[in-house]
Amino acid sequence: MAEATETEHPDTPPGAAVRALLHESDDIKCRPPSGGRRGEPSVTIDLGIPATPPRPLATRRKTRQIMVGNVPVGGDAPVSVQSMTTTRTSDINATLQQIAELTASGCQIVRVAVPTNEDADALPIIARKSQIPVIADIHFQPKYVFAAIDAGCAAVRVNPGNIKKFDDKVAEIAKAASEAGTPIRIGVNAGSLDKRLLAKYGKATPEALVESALWECSLFEEHGFRDIKISVKHNDPVVMVNAYRLLSQACDYPLHLGVTEAGPAFQGTIKSSVAFGALLSEGIGDTIRVSLSAPPAEEVKVGAQILESLGLRERGLEIVSCPSCGRAQVDVYTLAEEVTAGLEGLEVPLRVAVMGCVVNGPGEAREADLGVASGNGKGQIFVKGEVIKTVPESKIVETLIEEAMRIAEEMGEAGVEGEPSVSVAS
Repeated sequence: MAEATETEHPDTPPGAAVRALLHESDDIKCRPPSGGRRGEPSVTIDLGIPATPPRPLATRRKTRQIMVGNVPVGGDAPVSVQSMTTTRTSDINATLQQIAELTASGCQIVRVAVPTNEDADALPIIARKSQIPVIADIHFQPKYVFAAIDAGCAAVRVNPGNIKKFDDKVAEIAKAASEAGTPIRIGVNAGSLDKRLLAKYGKATPEALVESALWECSLFEEHGFRDIKISVKHNDPVVMVNAYRLLSQACDYPLHLGVTEAGPAFQGTIKSSVAFGALLSEGIGDTIRVSLSAPPAEEVKVGAQILESLGLRERGLEIVSCPSCGRAQVDVYTLAEEVTAGLEGLEVPLRVAVMGCVVNGPGEAREADLGVASGNGKGQIFVKGEVIKTVPESKIVETLIEEAMRIAEEMGEAGVEGEPSVSVAS
C-alpha cells in the first residue's frame, strides 16, 4: 500500500474526516448529536474557561493540621506524596542528588534513614540544602531523635515498637520537639509491633496496630504535645485498610498511608493502588508513600498517578491509549510507548490520546487536548477536538510530539488553557 502523504484539513468536521480516512463500514452507525436533529449541524462554544474540577469521591476527613517544613499536612491541605532515599545518609552529596531527583519527579516530602552517628552528623547539611522537607527516620536509638530535632529536620518519624525504652523518653522528646516546632510521626509497623500487643492479639491485627499508635499518642498528649501524624502500616492491604479505618474513627490526627514491604514494582503498585484507592475514596489519608522494591523515583510517579486518578492532584501529562485488539490497524503498544517517552518531563497538564481503530479512536481523540485516531496506514491528528492534519503512520509520533511542545509553549505564554472558539460538527 502506498504511503499516505500529509494533508491539511483545517475546516473539515472531525467525524467526516475520520470516516473518509478510515473507510468506516456501513454497519457503524453514527447517532445525531444530543439536542439536534439528524443532518443538522451542532454548535459547540468554547469560551476558554477551565473545566470544573471533578467532584471528589468523598469529603476529606476532618483532621488537625500540622506543618512539615513548608508543606501543610491535614486539615484542608492537599494529599502529599512522600518517598524515602536509598543512599547512605552519611554520603551527603549522593543523598542530596537523590532528593533532587525525587523533587523533579513530584515528591513533596522526603524521609532519610538515620541508623548511625555518621548519618546523624550529616542531617544539618541535608536538612538545610534539600529543596523539600526532610523527615529523619529513627529506629532503635532514641538519641538520634534529639539529633534530628537539633539538626533542623522538618519532622521526625519514630517507631515505638523498636526504640529502646521509648515510653520513658517521651517527656524529653515532647519537650525538645515542642521547643523546636518539630512534628513527630508515630510510625507503627506490623513487623516491629510491641511484644506486649503481640501477646495480647496473637499477631499484628488492625486493632493491635491502632492500639499501639493511640497509646503512644496518649503519652505525648500527657505532655501537651499534639503536633503528631500517625501511620499504621501492614504488608497486607486488607489489614492495612481496616487499621486506618479504625484509626480514622478514633482520632483527628493526620494520617500517613502506606503498605509496608509492598514488594517489587508491579506487585507493590497493585497493593498500594488498591489500599490507597479504598481509603482516599473514603476521605482518609493526608500523605502517602508507595513502598516499592524499585528506585524511589518510581514510588513517586506511582503515588502521583494514584492521586491524579482520584482527582486529588492536578493532572500533568496523561496518556490515554487503547489496549489494542483485533480491530487495531497500527502497533498501538509501540506507538504509546514512543509518545510517552518523547513527552517525558512535560510539566503542563496535557491529555494525549493514542488510539488504534475507528470504534473509540475518534471520540477519545476529540476529548483529549491532543490525539491521534489511527488506521489504514494513516493517523488523523486532533488538537482540542479539531482535525488539523492527516499524516502517514511513520510520522505519527513525530507529529504528536511537535504539537504537544507547541501546545505546552502556548499554555506557558498565555497562562491559561484555551481561547474562545466556536466549532461546528455536522
